[in-house]
Amino acid sequence: QVQLVESGGGFVQPGGSLRLSCAASGTIVSPHSLGWYRQAPGKQREFAAFISNHGTAHYADSVKARFTISRDSRNTVYLQMDSLKPDDTAVYFCHYVDAHFEYWGQGTLVTVSE
Repeated sequence: QVQLVESGGGFVQPGGSLRLSCAASGTIVSPHSLGWYRQAPGKQREFAAFISNHGTAHYADSVKARFTISRDSRNTVYLQMDSLKPDDTAVYFCHYVDAHFEYWGQGTLVTVSE
């Protein structure tokens, strides 16, 4: 089992920044990836970014150059979100996947609005 606890969501105006955090704990094996998905109101959940245990990062085109994913040695993954747009409004879910299992966090709401 892997537990994922997210924090850092909230309300921000367009052009602003937020940083999400996700602390992963439990049976974490290598190789694995930690990442973020998001689900906007009335839409399907979509991939945003992930980072491997080696530190290789991948981004969706919609967030590339605005979002930065990183991780520390304690298996906490961060998503720095800059130049936020109203279209970034969504519930953001932390995600863990290895060769056999995947787990999801409970989600944290990000609202970008005037």
